[in-house]
Amino acid sequence: MHFTATAHMSDLIHDDYRLLQVISRFGVSLGFGNQSIDAACKSSNVDTSTFLAVVNFIQGEGHISVDELAEEVSVGELMRYLRRSHNYFVDFRLPAIRRKLIEAIDCSASNQLAFLILKYYDDYAAAVQRHMQYENEHIHVYVQQLLDGRLPEHTHSYRRLAEQHHDNHHSISKSSHELKSIIIKYYPTDADTQRLADTLMDIYIMEEDLFSHCHLEDTLFAEAVHLLESQVRRRVERGEAVETELASDRDEENQSPDDLSEREKEVVRHVVRGLSNKEIAEKMFISVNTVMTHRRNIARKTQIHSPAGLTIYAIVNGLISLDEVKL
Repeated sequence: MHFTATAHMSDLIHDDYRLLQVISRFGVSLGFGNQSIDAACKSSNVDTSTFLAVVNFIQGEGHISVDELAEEVSVGELMRYLRRSHNYFVDFRLPAIRRKLIEAIDCSASNQLAFLILKYYDDYAAAVQRHMQYENEHIHVYVQQLLDGRLPEHTHSYRRLAEQHHDNHHSISKSSHELKSIIIKYYPTDADTQRLADTLMDIYIMEEDLFSHCHLEDTLFAEAVHLLESQVRRRVERGEAVETELASDRDEENQSPDDLSEREKEVVRHVVRGLSNKEIAEKMFISVNTVMTHRRNIARKTQIHSPAGLTIYAIVNGLISLDEVKL
């Protein structure tokens, strides 16, 4: 099924339970009632086109044009989605499965096989973590420089940078398959069969989720970054100034010059909550310089320069509730 902005957000889950994770990783909360996809995304400050591109990519299972989808996405929004996915796997999913595995196998001192299986799992989890850390610290840093309008000098292209660790996707998948085979074929029958079967189900589900995540990185994200890279390179070669805001942040043509973009509103909310520029940058996955640019634009548009003044502005304009304000 190809979803559009007018479809109900709840229909996504009824159609494919896997999309629950997509909704969560974009930062959209449950409890959206009968809201359309567009309305639910806007209420959570999520770019609707990017959300739909990911949903339809996963639903399409290779039968949808990646080139067409890539032209619809905000690279910054998609990168934030991938970063949240990394956090989910490393901080939640992998540790949760490890706890269940310990409960399912006999980890007494006399059972060396159980310890070897647990060690194999730990090595697998560490490989996933290293892979995602590399993406956060190298791939995403490179892409953020493009979003800031700069062509990084340390490499020739995003694709060349990505190729340096592309084989890791296959290696991670192979390790997961071997782990399942070892447990299924060779673990003794005196194990807690029900717990072990439940743990294996979780490993299968995580493996499918991780494969979908890696496939999205290798195709949709790679193509969207390639398009961005080409645009930045052409502008740099022509000596033109490059816009540093994401596509989803640009003001609409019919917007007043005094109106704040969605990203500027997000910055206002963080300022009012008492976050520093560095903390805002980390939360929004942007550079501190970009945060400062946003704040200068906010001050120019609102003629307000103090956090106290922005607090009043945010409350009056419904950007934040009084109980969220750091007094």
